[in-house]
Parts: sequence; C-alpha cells; structure tokens
Amino acid sequence: MIRPAAVTDVPRITELLDQLGYPTDEARVRVRVDAWLADSRSALLVAEVDCVVSGVAALHAMQLLEYDASQGRLAALVVDDSCRGQGVGSQLVAEVEREARRLGCWRIEVTSSRARVAAHSFYRGLGYEDICDQAARFVKPLTEPF
Repeated sequence: MIRPAAVTDVPRITELLDQLGYPTDEARVRVRVDAWLADSRSALLVAEVDCVVSGVAALHAMQLLEYDASQGRLAALVVDDSCRGQGVGSQLVAEVEREARRLGCWRIEVTSSRARVAAHSFYRGLGYEDICDQAARFVKPLTEPF
C-alpha cells in the first residue's frame, strides 16, 4: 500500500536512508519530514508491506521559467533491502508520477550515482532515459549538508 508519509514514519525513514547510504538520526529526519509535509509543491510517500514501512519516495515540483509546466524531481527513492524485486519501487514511482501530474509537472528527473547500476536498470525499465550525454550537471557546495 502506498500512502502519504506521516511523522510517525520517521524511525523507518531514518533506517531506509541509512540503507541507501545516508546515515543520519531521527531528529534530523524529523525536521526534514516536517518540511516536506509542509511544502505544497512536494510529496513524501511511503510503501507499506505487511503493515511495515518498506519504502519511501520524495518528489518536489519546481516551476520552470522556460516552460509553463513544472518539472518534478524524484529526490529520493529507497526500498528496504528485504523487499527489493517485489514491485514496491515500481508502485512508489507510479504514485510519484500521479502526484507529479497533479502538481502540473510535464516530466520528472532523477539523478543517481553512476555506481548504482541496478537503480539505472530499474529506472530504464520504467521508461526513464539517461540524458547525461545531452546535458551537463554542475553542482557547487555552499555549506555542509548536515
């Protein structure tokens, strides 16, 4: 079952972020979850398997200057190691896409480390295209992330 995240999901979301390689603590995740839930241009979704939060996805819709429509960004997607390969991620992405359409997005972008080869196959299987040969991605750290 896919549903909007709630503050009570923070402990499991914290564990899932750790599985993805982003160790943190519940207090920090609580602040982030509160911010996501308060943002009308965002959606934070969880997947439950046997009444346990087993996946989380975060979507943000940003208004573009060059188009009338917004662009969605799948900012995070993680499924519990024990539930991978069971369709949980596909269900989360399908719901993210519905939310993105509701928010007026014409497309969704996802960034993924080049080391996450399995994730790339997953996204390709859902119809996502790797456009790194068409566009460069530049980042500049301004502060520490934590």
